[in-house]
Amino acid sequence: MEKEVGCVFCELPSDRILCANEYFLVVEDIYPVTKHHCLIISKRHVQNYFDLSQAEKVSLTEALELAKDYVDKKDKSITGYNVGINVGRDAGQTVMHFHQHLIPRRTSDTDDPAGGVRGVIPGKQKY
Repeated sequence: MEKEVGCVFCELPSDRILCANEYFLVVEDIYPVTKHHCLIISKRHVQNYFDLSQAEKVSLTEALELAKDYVDKKDKSITGYNVGINVGRDAGQTVMHFHQHLIPRRTSDTDDPAGGVRGVIPGKQKY
């Protein structure tokens, strides 16, 4: 697969990989939002979702399910998930290598989770 020298995701040590499929690796985020926050990372170095091939986009669904199954087996307290992809610096992407977040949620981990991912813009989560 295509790799880029100096890219933290291209140079992941193999002991960080929780599971994988043909096109993606799953690792726990080193800056987790919640316990067992995972990243689904493309094996091929591309910047974002829109650079993935059609085969990779299809395989991403399988990789997300693999990550969820892995986390569900580790932690029975999970009652929900946030799934997100940041595309570009203005959307909060800090590593310019495709990755999708799988963020486990639990009852009472926040006062009011209504609005979910809308909270990326302060003041827009509640509607």
